[in-house]
Amino acid sequence: QVQLVESGGGLVQAGGSLRLSCTASGRSFSSHTMAWFRRAPGHEREFVGGINWSGDYTYYADSVKGRFNISRDNAKNTVYLQMNSLRSEDTAVYYCAACLSVGSVPERVSEFDYWGQGTQVTVSS
Repeated sequence: QVQLVESGGGLVQAGGSLRLSCTASGRSFSSHTMAWFRRAPGHEREFVGGINWSGDYTYYADSVKGRFNISRDNAKNTVYLQMNSLRSEDTAVYYCAACLSVGSVPERVSEFDYWGQGTQVTVSS
């Protein structure tokens, strides 16, 4: 079992930056692929980006590529989402998720076993 807790959400102006953190407790964080998803009002949960267990492979949705960066510190059981050049359309509840994946980073909600409670990010224009 892995428990995930996100933090770092808040209100930011368009063009600004925000860093989210997701801290894990439980079993074998370093063995898990980690990802960030988001859900905007009226929309389904969508993949933002993910990072493999060792941190040497990341993959991003086209909508955030070049603006967002995911990293992890396995010694601290934490994964980060650095968000730059934020836009109003980035407003959403952001969730971190974990799964045991061999190979590439999954993108589908159904492929992840553990989820955090979410943290709200609001970008004002």
